Amino acid sequence: MENPIRTGGRILVDQLLAQGCERIFTVPGESFLAVLDALHDTPAIQTVTCRQEGGAAFMACADGTLTHRPGVAFVTRGPGATNAAIGVHVARQDSQPLILFIGDVDRATRDREAFQEIDFQAMFAPLAKWAARIDDAARIPEYVARAYAVAMNGRPGPVVLALPEDMLLETVAAVDRPRVERLPQGCDEAALDHFADLLATAERPVAIVGGAGWDNLAAQDFAAWADRTGVPVVAAFRRQDAIPNACPSYAGNLGYGPNPKLVERIRAADLLIVAGPRLGEATTDGYTLVTPDHPGQRLVHVHPDANELGQTYRTDLAICAGMADFAEAIAAIDGPPRAGGAEAHADWLAWSTPAARDGVTMDLGPCVAAMRAALPADTIICNGAGNYSGWWHRYWPYAAPGTQLAPTAGAMGYGLPAAVAAALRHPERQVVALAGDGCFLMNGQELATAVQHDADLLVLVIDNNGYGTIRMHQERTFPGRVSATGLSNPDFAALARAYGCWAETVERTEDFAPALHGAQQRRGVRLLHLRTDIEVITAGTTLAALAR
Repeated sequence: MENPIRTGGRILVDQLLAQGCERIFTVPGESFLAVLDALHDTPAIQTVTCRQEGGAAFMACADGTLTHRPGVAFVTRGPGATNAAIGVHVARQDSQPLILFIGDVDRATRDREAFQEIDFQAMFAPLAKWAARIDDAARIPEYVARAYAVAMNGRPGPVVLALPEDMLLETVAAVDRPRVERLPQGCDEAALDHFADLLATAERPVAIVGGAGWDNLAAQDFAAWADRTGVPVVAAFRRQDAIPNACPSYAGNLGYGPNPKLVERIRAADLLIVAGPRLGEATTDGYTLVTPDHPGQRLVHVHPDANELGQTYRTDLAICAGMADFAEAIAAIDGPPRAGGAEAHADWLAWSTPAARDGVTMDLGPCVAAMRAALPADTIICNGAGNYSGWWHRYWPYAAPGTQLAPTAGAMGYGLPAAVAAALRHPERQVVALAGDGCFLMNGQELATAVQHDADLLVLVIDNNGYGTIRMHQERTFPGRVSATGLSNPDFAALARAYGCWAETVERTEDFAPALHGAQQRRGVRLLHLRTDIEVITAGTTLAALAR
């Protein structure tokens, strides 16, 4: 039969198949049993059973980043949806394509505050690009196709669809929809001419790259253009993999604790070419490094969503285009050759070369150096939020798009779930999860998910017995008055072994490289518990220095 009679659950899974979905992340709930039943007969879609809905949503965020198609998560109503909301927030701020399906109360009991009932359209409206409820099973193909289109096009982001339980159980005829693709976004010829004029007259241009839509071709094209023109290329906060860091014009990254020489280069620029980023608070140091009006600087802003252009910044030239289209289009625009790119790259090389710090028993800089020597260039580095991540932001060279999974939204607990998703998506590659002690215990239970699904990954838990970032701010604002930032932690290596992982504790810098080698000789989930001193609060300073 062309349009067979099917349950809503079966129709929904068939639409996921049509859209090329290969994997969903879920914490099961009775509100979408019909979907789980359909997945039972659908081996083409792997069902990854997670231990908390926040972890499931983070995994879907990471999967969407790696595939450029929506990551898919299923959770139940009420507590499931509220737990998963953190993933929706991250997908929104990080421009990640995501579809969150939420099992919902029966249609007949709606608006009675039924068991675990929430108005999901109202709840997720500020967080999602689109939030809707499917009340008619025959319209599931329409809603799913639209969800894919909304999640991928323009500025990518999250879509939330609520699924009444009884709707999923009813049997109807439905017309399947074909696969939805991301729409190409070419560049306007007049805009390119204007861009060429601005570049030709600029003495100190700097490009800032990031945002969504960077793939290998876009990265290579843009890096080749920067190399040829000598324009320094700077990465936005936690988007260091937008172009290969080996590019001779790569200048480093903005965000927290950037290279002071890079900051001065941005301030001195007379033309900023912003390709992809929204220029948010973290990248611009609270809108002070690049101010909304940026006097003395001209600004070219390239972004795939017209609504972002001119929203915050005075823009001299706005170009609504995808990154691949823009990078290809500027290949013929050279401008006068400059030495700025090579100079900026030399500054970055000096800044990003780890050096041992005197008197530090467990020094993370040399640990990153040991990782650089031992791990493949295309290793996928996944981290959550916390000062510990700064060592890798400063010292790890990112080889290509899809090698850095890190939340620009600053969400703790992201690193391990993201690494699980990356390991399942790319079993042939090395995947590393980074987490502070506070960060790890927000989603550490997903070690069970990783072991259950035979993921192959390395986890580093950097343990300084505290919420380090908040302690840093505390010492700056209220020196000597420590409050609520100390932590009493478990033996993380023993905890990992209880989950079925191989684990080892490292307390001295010189012991890290042998421990890493031991981990690399094994397969599966391996965890290194690194005990550090909170006094060494960042890669560049100490608590004592902050208190002076």
